[in-house]
Amino acid sequence: MSVFDCGEDMGKFHDDEITLSSGERTEMRERRNTGRRRLEIGLDEEEHPQPKITCTQGSYAMHTMVQDDECDYDIDDGIYFAEEDLVDELGSPLTPQQAKERVCAALSRDKRFASPAQVFPKCVRQVYNEGYHIDMPVYRIRMEDDGQGSTQEIYELAGDGTWDASDARATTRWFKGEVSRLNSVKDGRGNQMRRIVRLTKGFARSRADWKDQTTSGIVITTLVIDHFVPSEGRDDEALLEPWEAIRDQLKKSTQVAHPVNASNLAEEGNAKVAFFRDKLNWALGELAVLEKSCTRSEARQAWDSVFDANYFQNLPEPKEEDKRAFFIATSQKSDVRNDGNGRFG
Repeated sequence: MSVFDCGEDMGKFHDDEITLSSGERTEMRERRNTGRRRLEIGLDEEEHPQPKITCTQGSYAMHTMVQDDECDYDIDDGIYFAEEDLVDELGSPLTPQQAKERVCAALSRDKRFASPAQVFPKCVRQVYNEGYHIDMPVYRIRMEDDGQGSTQEIYELAGDGTWDASDARATTRWFKGEVSRLNSVKDGRGNQMRRIVRLTKGFARSRADWKDQTTSGIVITTLVIDHFVPSEGRDDEALLEPWEAIRDQLKKSTQVAHPVNASNLAEEGNAKVAFFRDKLNWALGELAVLEKSCTRSEARQAWDSVFDANYFQNLPEPKEEDKRAFFIATSQKSDVRNDGNGRFG
């Protein structure tokens, strides 16, 4: 099996159009710190205890955030309170809703924002005028007997009416562990996996009308890691391998297991996962031309179509190239599925 080599093109596309620049990452960090200061000041003014831990989580912590033309960035910053600090004036424990409302009220004391903070089922959200928002999941830290004569910390998320056992930091540790594992095998494999996660997330949100219909970043990240196959110098090839495997998995079921928790990230019949699967299937059909005797221009047109861009076709021609198809063998596996269609079709 062989596909047209657009590895160098894909690397440039990732660096220019997908990943955040160092300046943008600095800006994200400043936004996060601003949110933390607002919460600290608001809690002090309300005479409530401060959180024991504040910890960035999600794509920011994993370094997998992607560019967005509308500045629609989601920064997750977990807020962890000691159980004894989440009580009312009579000493009664706060419900999950009350705990989130306390954080929301503290953030809302700053009246400079056009949109007040809002309570959502699993977080408190502050939307900023520039378009981005900060989600603050609220946790309580509860001490529990570990059965061996000692105590252990249990982390519970203020969910939709219940305190749910959860600690997003474990998910971040899992992801970073996967990156380290791959980098220990061969330098750069984990870095390539991060790029493939970003490229896949960029594709999933490449159209404005896809954003609310497609699945979450953690679902995409989990699926990519489950099916990632490194390809040295070939991010285009490393992208196609998991896309095909993910599409085939999701054709069987849209259920996606959580990488560290007992609960699932998505259940069977999940509409957003199904939407993502269908768009992957369409994209693989567009990219079937890469297996044929195509020109570089045709290959670049296919990638532009998939990412809704005009980036690839505007790249300069490589020097001393034949202008015809350039193929590199990528796998000994069959390039035809059991149903007779092409591998990426």
